Amino acid sequence: MAGERAHDFFTGDFLARLERLALVSKRSFRGRVKGERKSPHRGSSVEFVDYRPYGAGDDLRYLDWNIYGRLDRLYLKLFVDEEDLCLHLLLDASSSMGYGEPTKLRYATSLAAALGFVALVSYERVGVGIVRDRMTEGWSPTRGRSQVLPLLGFLGRLQAGGATSLSDGLTTYVRTSREAGLAVILSDLLDPLGYAAGLRALRERRFDVHVIHLLAPEELNPSFTGDLWLRDAETGELRELTLDAQALRNYRRRVEQFLADAEAFCRANEITYHRVTTDIPVEDVVLRQLKGLLLV
Repeated sequence: MAGERAHDFFTGDFLARLERLALVSKRSFRGRVKGERKSPHRGSSVEFVDYRPYGAGDDLRYLDWNIYGRLDRLYLKLFVDEEDLCLHLLLDASSSMGYGEPTKLRYATSLAAALGFVALVSYERVGVGIVRDRMTEGWSPTRGRSQVLPLLGFLGRLQAGGATSLSDGLTTYVRTSREAGLAVILSDLLDPLGYAAGLRALRERRFDVHVIHLLAPEELNPSFTGDLWLRDAETGELRELTLDAQALRNYRRRVEQFLADAEAFCRANEITYHRVTTDIPVEDVVLRQLKGLLLV
């Protein structure tokens, strides 16, 4: 992916459909500037929400004179302030994400590009964090249609490499992020040290967290058998094994348990979990599978 044009990622028809989508968040967030969604604090938009008694120094423009005429008391009208959302795209770019065709990382960057495009054309802000053995690089939150091509360029240059430390990387991102928002983690979750602490750190900072768990079809159903040498993509460790029918059954049982544990952890921690295999077209995933994240 050259990342130089939107069409390097998607067809023109799909881009037109992305233009009609919007991000959905279970939480409201205080933004930096006026936007298009409801914020948890009071402001001066067009949607009335409540009254409160007038206090010295309050803006007289928001006095309700009808109430004053009836009660002889001064009350202010309160309105919902509508501000922008920050979408945080957190991509696992460790060596294990280089597996498959397309690779899990290429698939992840395509999904991230679609979500980032939806956010930017909706005048939301978008930031990117790249996780390997730590938070190695990023793209600072910014907004506006003019940022679409820079974002796609950044994503298009990513290469898989290095070990995984999801919890350390996500915790670092939480610590350095200036604000909470909608956090989307795109990862295979293959970290020997686990991912729980990093995801909990996001939740504790009150991010609305979504995990997109990416898997290559071959990881679910290996097509090879016999006497093999397998190399760990991240440590380089070699291991000899015989992959017969019983070994395949054991492998599939452990994979099923791994997937069930990931989904159960997310459910228990109010994290939205999306499982995706890379043989499904990105367009189908975006338009049909990401319920609770995109309004189609």
